Amino acid sequence: MSGMNLYGVRAIYRFEMARTFRTIVQSIAAPVISTSLYFIVFGAAIGSRMAKVDGISYGAFIVPGLIMLSILTESISNGSFGIYMPKWSGTIYEMLSAPVSAVEVVLGYVGAAASKSVMLGTIILITARLFVPFEIVHPFWALAFLILTSVTFSLFGFILGVWADGFEKLQIVPLMIVTPLTFLGGSFYSINMLPPFWAKVALFNPVVYLVSGFRWAFYGVSDVQVGVSLGMTLLFMLACLGFITWIFRTGWRLKT
Repeated sequence: MSGMNLYGVRAIYRFEMARTFRTIVQSIAAPVISTSLYFIVFGAAIGSRMAKVDGISYGAFIVPGLIMLSILTESISNGSFGIYMPKWSGTIYEMLSAPVSAVEVVLGYVGAAASKSVMLGTIILITARLFVPFEIVHPFWALAFLILTSVTFSLFGFILGVWADGFEKLQIVPLMIVTPLTFLGGSFYSINMLPPFWAKVALFNPVVYLVSGFRWAFYGVSDVQVGVSLGMTLLFMLACLGFITWIFRTGWRLKT
């Protein structure tokens, strides 16, 4: 069995990363500016008038949730757009006939999308310090959740890009499903603040586990146990990997 074609992986990765730096205003500046506005409005203006949540000032409490909101949106957007463009332009057939395997194609596209999200998350984290004072209790786990979430949702974005047959379909899932789930997933509040019935309903929202795990890495407090958060994220990642394996095995929406 021959080794992995690292040249192929690097070519896809570098091409995708170059696109980010060509469109740096859309890729990096826009999400950072919009998240900064959240910090100004919710963190500084409203947060100063609100009581502490789990012993943490409201401005600091929302930092992990806002970073997750940006990472989920950007990972899905980057992951889907990267694979959709070759489909749209017709260059996908050249790539499928090139000496690169399915694993190498996914590594190139998903690796680039996840790299962009980790980079964006880090910039937002640094920007947040300008508005809100906070400390990170478990920096290793914060980085681990950041990378895991970026990879998982870049994989999900890749699936979305393969499924989409028009630009409007690329937008509909992030706008109609992911953004509402993120807002309802405890980004701006603790689910323990909800009435008991709605707190139980919230546990069916996968974003709750991501935000809760990430917030635990910052402050040592969480809505659900950190092991459960980690397990649910890994489970979703494995489900995405399984689906992508099936896509390449059957050629679903790639070869038609």
